[in-house]
Amino acid sequence: MGNGNKVEMLIAICAVLTSAIAVFIAWDQGRVMRAQQHGAVYPVVQIEGFVSSSPEMVSMGLRISNSGVGPALIERVDVSKGGVPVKSLTPYADKFPSGYQQSWSSLIGRAIAPGKEVIPLRVDWSRERVSVADRDAAALAWSALDVEICYCSVFNKCWTATGLNMGTTMSRAEPVKRCERSDEDVFEALANYVPKPETDMAADVE
Repeated sequence: MGNGNKVEMLIAICAVLTSAIAVFIAWDQGRVMRAQQHGAVYPVVQIEGFVSSSPEMVSMGLRISNSGVGPALIERVDVSKGGVPVKSLTPYADKFPSGYQQSWSSLIGRAIAPGKEVIPLRVDWSRERVSVADRDAAALAWSALDVEICYCSVFNKCWTATGLNMGTTMSRAEPVKRCERSDEDVFEALANYVPKPETDMAADVE
């Protein structure tokens, strides 16, 4: 093989290597850019039960907040007790002392903006209608529940977050492939709930 052919082959090999390196660099830059895009809209959902007191009012409820940097798109809400699904919250609503005012907000399909919160359930009593001990007894029944929320980012990256149960510590959200949207919102179902008469409220929640 002449020197000219060797030079041409060397040039061809260098061209192939250069092209391969350019493709790799482009792929790597794209990967980094995608990671930056996902990181710029990363939502972090936290679930907390709360109780509060003031000279005029005592309250309890559930708070869903987004401490991330992107909107959280809520797709599914599951409630369970000891690993067993809870289909209705009305037995737990029956544990509320009488004379309360209830407010609620649906979760399914909601987008929670960064730094914002949603309270799917809040119950208030005037201070003269209920004692803090009675409020705490109702909160204890609710604290046995686990609430799991499946949510996604605007790039359809999805996670599940769990909270409420006072016997567990708040854990980090776990990534999942996708979220199946819930057909019903268990908190919205309480909107038209009519409390039982006090004489029927003695039974414990199973």
